[in-house]
Amino acid sequence: MKYDRLLKSRRIRKEQISQAEIARALERAVRDLKTSRKIMAEDWDWGFAVAYNAVLQASRAYMFSLGYRPAGAQGHKNTFSFMRLAMGKNYEELISYFDRMRNKRNQAIYDVAGLITETEARNLFQRATEFVKLVSSKLSGKTRRQAKKPEQKKKNNDDDND
Repeated sequence: MKYDRLLKSRRIRKEQISQAEIARALERAVRDLKTSRKIMAEDWDWGFAVAYNAVLQASRAYMFSLGYRPAGAQGHKNTFSFMRLAMGKNYEELISYFDRMRNKRNQAIYDVAGLITETEARNLFQRATEFVKLVSSKLSGKTRRQAKKPEQKKKNNDDDND
């Protein structure tokens, strides 16, 4: 299984997560994008940090939808380690970019005020917006597939009664 290493090292855990919790994480991602846009012109560091949080929340929603949750002290890092595996090779560069931005955000929030440039903040915001849309699309497709399963089962059961 592709998540075995993360499970064994207790960086993630398998868990049944409700559709409501998945939806709330995705709603936070959308909210954070709106907030980031509003505060970007006032403070590049905080606009960047909130755009990063949108990515984190969308990642958590995706992770939750697969039945996993980050564990341990390094929740953000564990989330991106999971996402690198979950999203596959096509998204490896994007997830690595977000992981680098995790480190940059930590520096900007905890160590060096004024570290983030306008270009960095705007680039992250753009990529975060695209990522939240991607995750939303993947999750809505998954929800539609799950909703069809009971219908198909019922139809198959109806066929057995003929």
